[in-house]
Amino acid sequence: MRWALVRVSLAVTVMVVLAFALPLGMVIKEMARDRAFSNAERQAATIGPTLTVTTERKMLERAVESTPAGAVGRMAVHIPASGELGSVPLEIGIRRAAARDLATVQAIGRASITEVSGGSALLQPTAIGTGQIAVVEIFVPEGEVSNGVGTAWLVLAGVGLALIVGSVAVADRLGIRMVQPAQRLAGAAHELGEGRLGARVPEEGPPELRSAAVAFNSMADQVVQLLANERELAADLSHRLRTPLTVLRLNAASLGESAAAEQTRAAVAQLEREVDTIIRTARQSKPQTSATGPGAGCDVSEVVRERMAFWSALAEDEGRKVRLAGVDGPVRIPVARPELTAALDALLGNVFRHTAEGTAFSVDVHNGDDAVIVLVSDAGPGIADPAAALARGNSGARVGSTGLGLDIVRRVAESTGGDVRIGRSVLGGTEVRVWIGLDPREAARGDRRRGTRGGVRRRRKTAAR
Repeated sequence: MRWALVRVSLAVTVMVVLAFALPLGMVIKEMARDRAFSNAERQAATIGPTLTVTTERKMLERAVESTPAGAVGRMAVHIPASGELGSVPLEIGIRRAAARDLATVQAIGRASITEVSGGSALLQPTAIGTGQIAVVEIFVPEGEVSNGVGTAWLVLAGVGLALIVGSVAVADRLGIRMVQPAQRLAGAAHELGEGRLGARVPEEGPPELRSAAVAFNSMADQVVQLLANERELAADLSHRLRTPLTVLRLNAASLGESAAAEQTRAAVAQLEREVDTIIRTARQSKPQTSATGPGAGCDVSEVVRERMAFWSALAEDEGRKVRLAGVDGPVRIPVARPELTAALDALLGNVFRHTAEGTAFSVDVHNGDDAVIVLVSDAGPGIADPAAALARGNSGARVGSTGLGLDIVRRVAESTGGDVRIGRSVLGGTEVRVWIGLDPREAARGDRRRGTRGGVRRRRKTAAR
């Protein structure tokens, strides 16, 4: 479309320039010619008064030499014979015109222009005292006839070329304004088709393309919402079913050693295994559904306070000390609320699942200029090989683990261009640091980096405690 607009603009501008420049060039040429011969007529008129007074050679020669044209040898005077016996024609100056042309002008009594060697000659008839017609010849060189024409044509050509270049440049800019939104719309459609549901289109450009962008973004939001609603039945079990199951398992452990207690513990274990299978299947097929457009995200402080209010009740039952910091004010992050809730429940569920009762833990939120850091720390035994836990994951080999806890957290962090790291906490146990980026450009670069390593990650099954 862009080059089509450029070609159309080029063709139209060239036709307009030619339609105006060619006639104008011819007019300029004619004006230069008229100017040259008008000047020649004025030169011829200067000798007229002398011819009406006298036809004496010496006086006429002096009169001719006194004129600008005569001084440079461009004026000649042709006087016919008087008709008296022995009279001869009188010629003063250099004759360039043919004799028949002179005779024609004398006969018709009207000025004429004739072509001569090196230019043109103006033949101007003038009545003399004897009643005859003398002819004043003014030579006009070719260079004087076309004086200034070449320069004027060059100026016209330059103006025409400037108009053509300008029109092409304007058409190109207009084409870019039309093509770029269309290209972005096509690219976003391809991304959406490949499963990157965070693809959105800036609502800019011509009105038609803006309307298309608005419709596309609305459609993408609806697709995201529909998939999110479906995923709530399976993938969101990671924070909707595992949490009550953890409470049931902990309560079942205090029932004693009776047969009913054993049956209850076995049923809870079986239910946990079935839920783990559902969660693992759902997470493996989970698309990225978090929107990346303007206004997407949640308040991390609000979500942390909400989840800590839930887990604090269980912590009180188990005698765990809990510390919460950095959640006094609102802190916006580009992560959907359900995603952040699932990540926090996965981290806090790991604390209850893999540390003994009475083990203290804390959650800290640090708000920076370009990132928000969420620290979940405990006073448990820690992780012997943090690098292996992040690189390889448990993959369900350990009892009570689906191998997806840290994978949920990692997906949330990397969707913003951040990462997850495991270290030693100040409480003496494990510290999981979740780095959430606030710059959408970093998130885009993170998506490209993950795209180049996607095959490796699928083979390695990255994940969690």
